[in-house]
Amino acid sequence: MSIESRPATADDDGEASDVRSGSASAVGADAGDADRRATDAAPIVASDLTKRYDETLVFDGLDLSVDPGEVCCLLGPSGCGKTTLLHLLAGLEDPTSGRVEIDSEAVTGPDYRWGVVFQDPLLYPWLSVRENVEIGPRLRGEEPDPDLIDELLELVGLDGVADADTADLSGGMAQRASLARTLANEPEVLLLDEPFSALDQLTKMELQDELLRIVDELGVTAAFVTHDIDEAVYLGDRVAIMGPVPAGIEHVERIDSETRSRDDEAFLAERAATFERLEAVGLE
Repeated sequence: MSIESRPATADDDGEASDVRSGSASAVGADAGDADRRATDAAPIVASDLTKRYDETLVFDGLDLSVDPGEVCCLLGPSGCGKTTLLHLLAGLEDPTSGRVEIDSEAVTGPDYRWGVVFQDPLLYPWLSVRENVEIGPRLRGEEPDPDLIDELLELVGLDGVADADTADLSGGMAQRASLARTLANEPEVLLLDEPFSALDQLTKMELQDELLRIVDELGVTAAFVTHDIDEAVYLGDRVAIMGPVPAGIEHVERIDSETRSRDDEAFLAERAATFERLEAVGLE
C-alpha cells in the first residue's frame, strides 16, 4: 500500500464512510472499520486511567483503545497530559489507578515489546550506527540477527552509513537510527513521543512518510504524540484531541481522506475539521 494512497474507511456495503466516532473520555473503533490492519498486530487498551502528581490531577477515568495496525495520534498543547499518557502506555510510569493492556497483557513496566521513540534520539555516541541498532538484542543477552539489522538499516535509509559515528549524523538521520534501534527489538507496538518536533519542516515531512511506510510494511500498532494538527491528520487513522488538564480526551476525529497527499482537498477538509474541534475544546 503506498503512502500517498491509503484507502478510505469502508462500511459493510463497501461504500466509503465518513462516520466519525468519539466521546469525552473514550477512544475506540468498530471492528473492521480501519483501513490498515495486521493479523499479528497488538491492540492497546487503557481502562479508567487516572494519573495524579501530588495535588495535580492530570486526567481522571480516561479510556483509550488503539486497534491492531492502527495509528492513533494524541493531539494537544503542551501540558495537557499526552506525554504522561504515552508513558503510562509504555510502562514508564504507573497510573494512580486504572489499567493498561497490550495484546491482553497488563503493562506493569517497560518492555522491549512496546517500543518507545522519544523526541531526542538518545543514541550512544561511542557506538556506530549499526552498533546502536544492535544494542537492544545485546542488552537482552541475545546475538543480533545481522540480516535483520541490514534490513532495518535499509528500511530507514541508513544502509549507506551503517559504520558511521553517530556524531556525523544529521538530526533526521539520528531519528532514523533511533527508530531502527527500536524496531530491532521487533516490538508489537510503537509509542512515539513527538519524535519529529525538533526537525526542520522538510526533514519532518520526509520522516512522516517514512514512518507511514514502515508501519504499513511491518503491520505494527502505533500511538503518536504531537501538538501539530497537520502531523496528526496526516499520520493518524484517528486523532484523539486532549483538552487542558484534567480534561483528558475531549474528542476523537476519524480521518477518512482517500489519500494522504498534503494538497488533497479531503486532507485539507480533515485538517479544518480537526482545527474546529480544537477551538471547540478551548485549544485555539
